[in-house]
Amino acid sequence: MTLNLLSPAHADWERRRPVLRDGLAALRPDLVALQETIWGRGYDQAADLLGPGYHLARHSRRTDDGVGAVLASRWPLGAVSEIDLHVSGRVELPWPAAVVAEVDVPAGPLFFVHHRPAQRRGQEAERAAQAVLCARIVEERFAGRRPHTILAGDFGDTPDSASVRFWTGRQTAQGFSVTYQDTWETAHPGDTGRRVEYVMVRAGTLGVADCRPAVDADWATGHFGVVADLLVREG
Repeated sequence: MTLNLLSPAHADWERRRPVLRDGLAALRPDLVALQETIWGRGYDQAADLLGPGYHLARHSRRTDDGVGAVLASRWPLGAVSEIDLHVSGRVELPWPAAVVAEVDVPAGPLFFVHHRPAQRRGQEAERAAQAVLCARIVEERFAGRRPHTILAGDFGDTPDSASVRFWTGRQTAQGFSVTYQDTWETAHPGDTGRRVEYVMVRAGTLGVADCRPAVDADWATGHFGVVADLLVREG
C-alpha cells in the first residue's frame, strides 16, 4: 500500500485521524509506503496509525517540523539502504530519496522500494532523472538474483509523465530501461486519471489480483492512495 497522510499541520488532523486508523486497521497491509508522516516532539504518526506489529524504516531526511516518509512491513526487515535523489540544485526539499528494504517474506526474498522523488511542479525533468537513478541502483543490487520487487510511493507525476512512462517500460532514458507493472492500471484498464501514487511490481515474478483505493474517504488524505493484492507467478 502507498498513502500520503497529508501531515497534521496541513489539515483537520483530529477529524482525519480516526478515519485513517480505522481504515488501516481494516486493511492491515503487509507492506506500506507512507508519505508526509510526523516523527518527533513526542509523536510517531506512523506507529500511531498502523498500531503494533510493524517494522519501520524511516527515510533519513525530514523537514524541520518532523515531516518525512516511512516504510513499514509486517515481516522483519533485512538490509535497508537509502538512495539520495538530489539530482540537481533545483531539488530543494530535504526528502527526495528512495529507501530499499530486503524483506524475507513467505513467498521468498523481496525488495520493497519506497520511492519519494521531487514534488514541486515544474520538476518533471528531475523526477525523470530520479526514476532512472533509482531503477539503475535497484537493478544493480539484485543482479544475478530474481527477488520479487515492489515499487511504491507518491511519485508526484501522473501516468502520462516521463518518469512514470519510464517505470512502466513505455520509454527509455539514458540508454536504459526497466518494466514495472502499474497495479492500478492492470486492475482498471483505461482508468488512468490524475493519480500520483503508485504500487508497481517488477515484471516477472509477481502478478496483480486487485488494486483499489487505500481509504474510502478521499478527504482524509487529499491523495489517491492505493492498496494492491499481489500473487506469486508460478515458475
